[in-house]
Amino acid sequence: MMELVKAARPSSARDSLVILDDLSQLRHLDLERADRQYLSEQLKADPALAVCDISGRLVMAHLSSGEVLSKRMEQARRAGDAMAARLNSAKRKEAQLINLQDDSGLCLAMAEGAALGNYAFRKYKTDEAGEPSLERLSIVAKEVGNDEVEELQDLCEATCIARDLVNEPVSFLNAKQLAAEIRNLSRTSGFKLQVLGKEQIAARGMGGLMAVNKGSIDEPAFCIMEWKPKNAVNKQPVLLVGKGVVYDTGGLSLKPTANSMDQMKCDMAGAAAVACAISMAAKRELPVHVIALVPATDNRPGGNAYAPGDVIRMHSGLTVEVLNTDAEGRMILADALSFGEQYKPELAITVATLTGAAMRAIGQYGSAIMGTAPDTEFSRLEQAGDATYERVARLPFWDEYGDEIKSEVADIKNLGSDLAGAQTAGKFLARFTTRPFIHIDIAGPAFITRRDGYRTRGGTGVGVRLLYAFLKNRARA
Repeated sequence: MMELVKAARPSSARDSLVILDDLSQLRHLDLERADRQYLSEQLKADPALAVCDISGRLVMAHLSSGEVLSKRMEQARRAGDAMAARLNSAKRKEAQLINLQDDSGLCLAMAEGAALGNYAFRKYKTDEAGEPSLERLSIVAKEVGNDEVEELQDLCEATCIARDLVNEPVSFLNAKQLAAEIRNLSRTSGFKLQVLGKEQIAARGMGGLMAVNKGSIDEPAFCIMEWKPKNAVNKQPVLLVGKGVVYDTGGLSLKPTANSMDQMKCDMAGAAAVACAISMAAKRELPVHVIALVPATDNRPGGNAYAPGDVIRMHSGLTVEVLNTDAEGRMILADALSFGEQYKPELAITVATLTGAAMRAIGQYGSAIMGTAPDTEFSRLEQAGDATYERVARLPFWDEYGDEIKSEVADIKNLGSDLAGAQTAGKFLARFTTRPFIHIDIAGPAFITRRDGYRTRGGTGVGVRLLYAFLKNRARA
């Protein structure tokens, strides 16, 4: 992880990242007039990025423009990523970010893009080819405080930890190991953690989680995380529930299409998001009471695997007719939501790579959201999505979607029709909580096969920045 630090003044000898919002601000750079003019001409042609090589010293500039702040911040992140890539190509170890405009948010966004774009999952590499060289970025900006830099460092680190977890293969990251990684997070950030094993899960009647786990030789785990500061602004907690399917074959309803299992180590991206989000809340000591739950297992067709036609009694007491064992995420999330009822949360949020339908509707550009919560909560989440550019799109949640999961042999079934699969999955989850509820389907952006700026190939860590921004906004309420 690249280190971000605050610096009092720029160095005339160091490679530089520069952000400005008016070309006249270039005069504040310690450069020859011809070099400033060269940068100016480039920025007039393309404000995204200008590069000047001054006897081997790289000076790169981004001209921020536009009326929509969220887009300007995203452009700054992407400029920061492009600049970090240039520095890595030149094998630089450190650089400085010089802020020439007066918006601290834009400056921090550029640093964020550079830090997140500098990520690489190297654990299983035996050579150094492609390893980022950039180790340190000094931020020279009177508008930016030390605490803001430390917060951004923590947030980028949490996002990269989530990426690491998603990128880990199931040969290492089974359900037990996921719980161990969450324990490491609890030790470094300060939230409380309780981990339930198989016998404890069974004793609590979590039929959904136990059913999905039946085809596996590895035992399930259930993580209960809590951050409860004395100065919490909320009397009832915010409940986060993350899907922790560490690998998904589809079970006996084996995934049928070519390459459909290649990325299924990412099916615990929701778990990574909520665990890293609560770690951020604890590390930054947000005055918000948060509880996070992660039901974890793999979904395989071995042994006594649960089968289409089975009827499962869930933690809530409801019975579910299983029509497709590949609709397993909702089974384990439902048990967690029901378990979470005891906390009487003011809001319950599920985060999951749940449906291909959400991906087809939204693509990889954002996450689908839906639920029963008041519009104010959806607005708060949408604002967090705009600020982080982890955008969300609200889908309708009409009563008729719930009719599609009615069963003739059980209370409900785990699959709707071929249409509106994201919403029928959401309606299934809504049956297991009485609390205001939002479901976030991150199936599209959680794992990408081609780099998209600072969103590197593989696990993106989506949800960490979104949820932290949401909780931080809640802390101000």
